[in-house]
Amino acid sequence: MAHGHASGNSLPHAPKVSEAMKEVMKMLRNGISHPPHHGMSPAQYLATRFTSLKPQRNKVPNPIPLLRLLTARQWSFFFVAFLAWTWDSFDFFTVSLTIRELSETFDRSKADITWGITLVLMFRSVGSAIFGIFSDRYGRKWPFIVNNILFIILELATGFCNTYKQFLACRALFGLAMGGLYGNAAATALEDCPEEARGVISGILQQGYAFGYLLCAAFAQALVGTTSHSWRPLFWFGACPPLLIIIWRLFLPENDTYEEHARLRYETGKDDAALSGDKPSTTKTFIKQGRQALKKHWMVLTYLVLLMAGFNFLSHGSQDLYPTLLEDQLQFSRTKVTITQVVANLGAILGGTLVGYGSQIVGRRLSIIVCCLMGGALLYPYTFATTDAIIAAAFFQQFFVQGAWGVVPIHLMELSPGAFRTFVVGTSYQLGNLASSASSTIEAQLGERFPLEPAEDGEERYEYGRVICIFVGCVYAYLLVLTVLGPEHVGRKFGIAHDADVRETSEMVTISRVVSREDERGSALRRMEEARRVRTI
Repeated sequence: MAHGHASGNSLPHAPKVSEAMKEVMKMLRNGISHPPHHGMSPAQYLATRFTSLKPQRNKVPNPIPLLRLLTARQWSFFFVAFLAWTWDSFDFFTVSLTIRELSETFDRSKADITWGITLVLMFRSVGSAIFGIFSDRYGRKWPFIVNNILFIILELATGFCNTYKQFLACRALFGLAMGGLYGNAAATALEDCPEEARGVISGILQQGYAFGYLLCAAFAQALVGTTSHSWRPLFWFGACPPLLIIIWRLFLPENDTYEEHARLRYETGKDDAALSGDKPSTTKTFIKQGRQALKKHWMVLTYLVLLMAGFNFLSHGSQDLYPTLLEDQLQFSRTKVTITQVVANLGAILGGTLVGYGSQIVGRRLSIIVCCLMGGALLYPYTFATTDAIIAAAFFQQFFVQGAWGVVPIHLMELSPGAFRTFVVGTSYQLGNLASSASSTIEAQLGERFPLEPAEDGEERYEYGRVICIFVGCVYAYLLVLTVLGPEHVGRKFGIAHDADVRETSEMVTISRVVSREDERGSALRRMEEARRVRTI
């Protein structure tokens, strides 16, 4: 079956195309959302890498009206995704903030305990591939719920570990569960989000990571070492909130963008079956779309993995071992470490939100580049200051680290194939995590080559600051080059009416039929929303 080149009435068993349908098909032919680099030769593409960074002279919008564009339904999707991503972060950092206590319990070195972090990062890529495929094929809702159920089980299990091997096994399984969440959360929050508000919503969503770190630091202060159970209450507590997230998600439907793609697969399967005489198969259409996406977008997918490797090296390299630097190298008390971490993550939340908002105005790539330059300039005080001034350095360093990250969710969404958005966003992010999985272990082991005078209680101390400074500086340089060379597609429309890929796997008449039905459904939903607002007033 030759897809993508039909005149609109090539199916022998298709009903007669109405004049209204022909108008829809005409609109579809003119409405494809191509990226700015579409059709360029390699030489043309490289020649535009600097000129394409120039911001368009758009009017700077007030962020408050942008946020008001979201309906109650879209806000519900955003908040359930934000909370899930926040608790994903909380659960991840439970190990980072209890390295000393875990080391004492299992009688292992701090470097050994960081393997609990490394294994999570390594196995997350497997989880992202599994849950990403299921999310794109069967919907965002149930894979999201299964993810959170596994969070509950495995966080409780970690809290009851008695041996080092049990601890590593639980963290490896935890990585599988955590891997499936990011792509799903990004799709849930952003797919139906109004185009004008995507930048600021992306920035706020990504800061669930910093907010989770902030919550973990606060609860670690309250729960770790305050009972005879040492570090365990933090993990037990971490198993509770996902239950509330699950309940909330149960009451929400699938989002409109997924429903549109699912309906197109179903209709395409029916049309294919009408020609071949086989039974209709949505799965066959899904596989066909996957092959087309890999064939057409393999270079962009490779680029996204390389980009996410850099971003994950940046966040883990600047954050995972930082509490250990404060506590061991600078001899900060637990309270002072907590204060520093809280201030740093307040900077991260502010940075991610503001830079995400700004990326809608100046572009995704330029926003990332500015953050890399500013963050690199602040590395020395972030790692070499020895007084309370390091708290200010931590605030501004994480402002720019997470400022760059605030652009990531929407940047990945805009560059991903529409039919496999959850899989591509989640898997590129988690393969980047896999590439950077040993970052904290590498830093810990390199730090041990620079010993300091032992603490008063005889505990060994190492100069982790020097290692973090050099390591993160190299990562900033890598990200800078990669972002300059990379593509972007600000303002891409996510519906199938504007998706060039679906023309390759579905007939134009089939796409038109689905778009017409979705337009009718969308009009009905808008009328219901308007009626609800009137009743509220």
